[in-house]
Amino acid sequence: MTKLYNKVAVGGTFDKFHYGHRKLLETAFGIGENVVIGVTSDNFAKKKGDIESCDIRMSNLNKFLSEYHNNFSISRLDDAYGITICDENFDAIVVSEETEPNAVKINEIRKDKGMKQIDIIVISYVFAKDDIPISSTRIRKGEIDIKGNIL
Repeated sequence: MTKLYNKVAVGGTFDKFHYGHRKLLETAFGIGENVVIGVTSDNFAKKKGDIESCDIRMSNLNKFLSEYHNNFSISRLDDAYGITICDENFDAIVVSEETEPNAVKINEIRKDKGMKQIDIIVISYVFAKDDIPISSTRIRKGEIDIKGNIL
């Protein structure tokens, strides 16, 4: 099956890998021949609180995705833009409602550099059983599990 895009970017912290993360990645793999995944570095993610190390998060992601896909690469993200602002070959980026402003800024930077704009695909939140979005923060606090069940 032909995909809509050749090279798709997606980024995140991917701590407490949950159903929202799955939706983000499933969308990227559904539309992209090649998926480039940026995982926030320890330094960039430290403002989020007590999270697993970047190496552990990257390893967990690789293990999970390797069971289903072979058309991806995973790299460390030290800022909100990663290589999308210097690699001309990206066609699209998949983001959550929360991170859409970063994608808009990426396109502004690309335009200023004379690079082609990339399509922005925004996924909606995945809601827990209490109709509040699933998030790693809520999982860390012990409110919900990775599927959105109330604890």
